[in-house]
Amino acid sequence: MAGSSRKSVLFVCLGNICRSPIAEAVFRKMATDSGIVDNWRIDSAATSTYEIGNPPDYRGQACMKRHGVHMQHTARQVTKDDFLSFDFILCMDESNLRDLNKKANTVKNFKAKVELLGTYDPEKQLIIKDPYYGSDEDFESVYEQCVRCCKAFLERNS
Repeated sequence: MAGSSRKSVLFVCLGNICRSPIAEAVFRKMATDSGIVDNWRIDSAATSTYEIGNPPDYRGQACMKRHGVHMQHTARQVTKDDFLSFDFILCMDESNLRDLNKKANTVKNFKAKVELLGTYDPEKQLIIKDPYYGSDEDFESVYEQCVRCCKAFLERNS
């Protein structure tokens, strides 16, 4: 019974150590706080192989800790199976979107809706910029944008 009504979302960025694990943790906290986390399968992944096996960036972890958001993830790359098993694959920028669409085209009958997470931003900031080469403030901006986008996405899909 739970399998048929359960929804799934995969958050994706380049390395899966900055933006996508922040979005994953923010969304998981929102779903938990709303009492509907059991209705969702939530994960994140990378378009690249750069950071596979690594934990989230320490600056992202510090940002999440400041906001009381638990974050636990190990970087992995998007697989062909992800396009078959997730309802939504939400990415951070046009480069991620191009890479995902290219990979999706190699998967027969994929079901995932692939789009930018920023399409849900009420402030219309479509791109969630990579904070890797930036400052703590850049990680804070990613967090705030993920909060806005995840809230709107959750409201639209619950």
